[in-house]
Amino acid sequence: MTVYLPIAGLSLNIFVLLLLGGVVGFLSGLFGVGGGFLLTPLLIFLGVPSPVAVATGANQVVGASVSGMIAHWRRRNVDFRMGLVLVAGGIVGSSLGVRLFARLRELGQVDLVINAFYVLFLGFVGGTMLLEGVLALAQAHRPRPAHKRHRHRWANLPLRIRFPRSGLYISALLPLAVGAFGGLLAAIMGVGGGFVLVPLMIYVLEMPTSVVVGTSLFQIIFVTANVTFLQAIHTQTVDVVLMLTLLVGGVIGAQMGARFGSRLRAEQTRLLLALLVLAVCGGLLYQLIATPEDVFSLATPTAK
Repeated sequence: MTVYLPIAGLSLNIFVLLLLGGVVGFLSGLFGVGGGFLLTPLLIFLGVPSPVAVATGANQVVGASVSGMIAHWRRRNVDFRMGLVLVAGGIVGSSLGVRLFARLRELGQVDLVINAFYVLFLGFVGGTMLLEGVLALAQAHRPRPAHKRHRHRWANLPLRIRFPRSGLYISALLPLAVGAFGGLLAAIMGVGGGFVLVPLMIYVLEMPTSVVVGTSLFQIIFVTANVTFLQAIHTQTVDVVLMLTLLVGGVIGAQMGARFGSRLRAEQTRLLLALLVLAVCGGLLYQLIATPEDVFSLATPTAK
């Protein structure tokens, strides 16, 4: 059974789209990422134009993130104060990102930029998390020396705020910058930004892993909603039919992912996310360097 996607300009199997939305939603609830880092490349692989995949994927992330965040909120694993600061930075970053996206589309370079961004960031983040996850698992059964939990290198920055749920007293400039960076990626790559936000929240903000997932999903809800709204106005690339189909599967999958994620240790969760990120990165890298099926040239043949 196929469904026609008017903005994308093609027909796809509705069950494939529902399954795709469910898988992405499951990852959202499991890892605290919006899932767009996987959804957007897969939509491109299915033939959806890159601008439509980015704009529509961002909107699907909203539903999956809401569902996953509610599940974590019930377990008291959401730092709302930290989330609001991240949202403030994310709104600024995503608004600038949409303008940059529209400009790249006018120049005809948006497809190349999207794929290059994915390969660059997924490769770096996936490799870093894989190394850290392997080391953490190797040291899991070894006695750990006592150390102070929070030893921030940014202690002298102004505007320090206390975040009781995370046990932090840090400058608001740090989460604002992290949120802005995640918002920029959300606009250009059609992602929630969680695959970058989660490592930054753990290693830069030094938040406890137990509250990182739920707080990341809280921030993703508002940032991706802002991206979708601005993309619909400025680029007209949001396919409502595609978005609704993916959303149905995403909401269900996110609840299942949140329940399953509570059974995994933090080191195992990060290791699985790293392997998934690297797998997607490898697929996109191959797409960038492989010879296309239809080879053509704009060069004028030389007259003999």
